[in-house]
Amino acid sequence: MSTKIHARTDALGNPTGFYLTGGRASDLVGADYLLVGLEAEALLADKAYDADERVLEVLKASGTVAVIPPKRNRLVQREYDKELYKARHLIENCFSTIKQFRAIATRHDKLARNFLAGVHLASACILLN
Repeated sequence: MSTKIHARTDALGNPTGFYLTGGRASDLVGADYLLVGLEAEALLADKAYDADERVLEVLKASGTVAVIPPKRNRLVQREYDKELYKARHLIENCFSTIKQFRAIATRHDKLARNFLAGVHLASACILLN
């Protein structure tokens, strides 16, 4: 049994939102929750978020630029800003910082709400530094 943490960060790599799913869940499940009420000029995400109806159209309707590379099996390949995409490492840095906390890295809590509370506590500590 595993848990997947879906996260949203700001332009500096500071955590701004989290959502938990089962380890086998698609990344799009997290996007459904994290994109609601998003106010940003651009959203940087990996290929897993290359979905027209669930992500790209939602971002376009809100006026947010999608900086998401297209999947290889896409019939019509989209263009994206490759230079801006290089800043996506900030989300990976956020995850590595959160996983410095042992309880998060090893998932000691059995209940999802307790684990999510630990993630929020870890991110609060990160924001205070």
